Amino acid sequence: MRVATWNINGMRARLDYLLIWLGDRRPDLVALQELKLEDERFPHAELEAAGYHAVSHGQKAWNGVAVLAREPLTVEQSGLPGQEELGARLITAAAGDLRLTSLYCPNGKHTGHEDYPRKLAWFDSLADHLEATAAAGTAAVVAGDFNICPTPLDSWNEKALTGSIFHTGEERQRFRRLLDLGLTDAWRSLHPDRQAFSWWDYRAGGFHRDQGLRIDFLLASPSVADRLRGAEIDRDYRKKKEGLIASDHAPVWIDLTE
Repeated sequence: MRVATWNINGMRARLDYLLIWLGDRRPDLVALQELKLEDERFPHAELEAAGYHAVSHGQKAWNGVAVLAREPLTVEQSGLPGQEELGARLITAAAGDLRLTSLYCPNGKHTGHEDYPRKLAWFDSLADHLEATAAAGTAAVVAGDFNICPTPLDSWNEKALTGSIFHTGEERQRFRRLLDLGLTDAWRSLHPDRQAFSWWDYRAGGFHRDQGLRIDFLLASPSVADRLRGAEIDRDYRKKKEGLIASDHAPVWIDLTE
């Protein structure tokens, strides 16, 4: 079973690109972020033709999350309780025996911006929500764009960027709290010493210079972590395909034993 996450940076701009990737990589479950469209404009028909059921929690022009699956989906949560003002940033759905949460976590802009404490509060609410809704033995993955570099290894230039947005001790503390709930950073657990990134700025040749950040994660519950057999950042899908422009994020996926 392959479970993936991808900030596609606009469903309307990236639908054809997404369909190419789905046909090539054939994931079983996908968490998508930054849809930038309302639920009524979500392309269910195109995704069904590609073999995927889908549920979404969207809004006009900003944010938006979705879950795709080869099996029918049941929505368990739409929106992070108490954090509705920050937009459509969470959806949880179950497919078969696996529960997948797609997150688009707030960016925070910079540490002096009013959005920064809002980001920290959002993460506090997320941890509270996940703790309250966790069930022992449940196969669950919490996936998405977390907008945090958890460790110096996850940044192309920790020395210059430490203390700046994505690199603060306060943000990293919030990420550690999620792991303390019993979740495993799946990619890092299989690549403990590897430096690789999932996001590169469009500007200044960031991708070609490999000046990126690892900010996209699949956090696995214990029963899922026990089934891990592979994890990759799909860097090839940060490149143009058939003349189509990629997102500034690469997909990240994990493979599980059945």
